[in-house]
Amino acid sequence: MKRRPLWKVSVATSAEAEDAVTELLVHAFGQPVVSYRDIETGHTSVTAYLPERPASSRGWREDLQRRLQAARACGLNTHPGQIWLARVRWEDWAESWKRHFKPLAIGSALLVRPSWSRLRPRKGQAVVVLDPGLSFGTGQHPTTAFCLHQVVKRRQPGTPQGLLDIGTGSGILAIAAARLGYAPIHAFDLDPESIRVARANACQNDVGGRVRFTRQDLAQASTQRRRRYSVVCANLISTVLLAQRERILACIAPAGVLLLAGILKEEFTEVQAAYETSGLRLIASRIQREWRSGAFVAAGILPAVEPGILPGGLPAKAGRK
Repeated sequence: MKRRPLWKVSVATSAEAEDAVTELLVHAFGQPVVSYRDIETGHTSVTAYLPERPASSRGWREDLQRRLQAARACGLNTHPGQIWLARVRWEDWAESWKRHFKPLAIGSALLVRPSWSRLRPRKGQAVVVLDPGLSFGTGQHPTTAFCLHQVVKRRQPGTPQGLLDIGTGSGILAIAAARLGYAPIHAFDLDPESIRVARANACQNDVGGRVRFTRQDLAQASTQRRRRYSVVCANLISTVLLAQRERILACIAPAGVLLLAGILKEEFTEVQAAYETSGLRLIASRIQREWRSGAFVAAGILPAVEPGILPGGLPAKAGRK
């Protein structure tokens, strides 16, 4: 069956504004976004791939321009800020991903690679095969990468550990958890297309029967959960993390670890304070580009604080990362 073409909306911007423009396009179109930076020229483009052409030829463009102007008014360099719309064939789109997505190794424990990569895993290294698609999550984004590192780090071989992935997207975290031996594993997302793709990805990795994917709205979840999990992943925007704090906290088992990501670094302090007020404590944190992510546990039952991170989440050495 011949596939319908895709439409791509691209914004040319600066490296400084790459993450901000990425978030802008995600909120504007509700689709995953890819960014590309030419290291030699410094030119950066951010692109959303859409299954259909935007309904209004002027409305969406004017809205993007207003949002870019608002970002500039806040002191962010979004130059040149050019916006364009183009139609692409599925074949061209699929090939374009291959130029930008490379295998990602999480130490000696986990390798995430696209299907076209011939990279072989190390001995004992679990493998997740995942191709880019119209659902968020390939491990390339700093927030997803942080969660992957923590899922690997928190695994205790031989010990039963359940994992919950809130807002699963492509299912990458749940699939990686299954490969690493977590059980049981539950993942949910509000978007039905994400659940369809996540299930397909799990089957491709032979873990379809080990992960339970469901369509669910976090805002409708119960605060009195029967099952709690050793590791809870919540790679969501900060407003959702704050608004749904009680529902997220209800998912964590005693001495469990909560991974919070998807947070702009200037918003992290507010999120950290909210969860510490609820009895959690930050034990690991990473700043990468415009993002800051953190791992939390219940106060009073803490593992050792990770090297390089002081209590409260402050880097042991001052300076930019």
